[in-house]
Amino acid sequence: MPRSNDPPASEEELMERARALTGRTLGAIAHELRMALPDDPVHGKGKPGELLERALGATGGSRAEHDFPDLAIELKSIPTDGKGAPRESTYVCKIQLEDADSVEWEDSWTRKKLSRVLFLPVVTPDDSAMLERIVGAPVLFVPTPEEERVLRADYEDAMGLIAMGRVEELTAHTGTWLQVRPKARDGSARTLTFGPEREAIQAMPRGFYLRPSFTAKILKEPR
Repeated sequence: MPRSNDPPASEEELMERARALTGRTLGAIAHELRMALPDDPVHGKGKPGELLERALGATGGSRAEHDFPDLAIELKSIPTDGKGAPRESTYVCKIQLEDADSVEWEDSWTRKKLSRVLFLPVVTPDDSAMLERIVGAPVLFVPTPEEERVLRADYEDAMGLIAMGRVEELTAHTGTWLQVRPKARDGSARTLTFGPEREAIQAMPRGFYLRPSFTAKILKEPR
């Protein structure tokens, strides 16, 4: 098990570490890293991801950079059912609502985040204890030209509505693979954006998420 402060020196080393976790329980990994995992899966929702970041030597943390900055690779753990189907949408990044009319896809943090992603499934049966969940086989995702075309179209459709002051028209149904969902601890959170008359308004923070149908495709298809 690599030390948490020892980032991988290459993509090959990162993949070797990820493959070494396959089939292991979160409890066994946490024991080796001396990291406590909560019993309550609801309040400990982000802990499996933090554990796997430490196990693989990720250093990006919550900063606006990749989880593995030197490799420009993002890490995404995905809870799946026993058949390997993702249980939920996968968070990509927060949307800067005030910049919707100025950030193109090519220069966006969304595109940078999705350019190279290490997906690590975590088998999460119903009512399973967090310590008993099992890490699945890793997949390094690099979008094909067609996949990027769809992701770009989803991004541009969403950002176009925001730029026109129609942020409240965005729902989780918008987008083929990339959807917009609220991104806040509770419904009281607000951030600044613009209304249809370019007036300043307060809106709930939003983030981009990958639909389960898309991440299921990634996990199942050879890369």
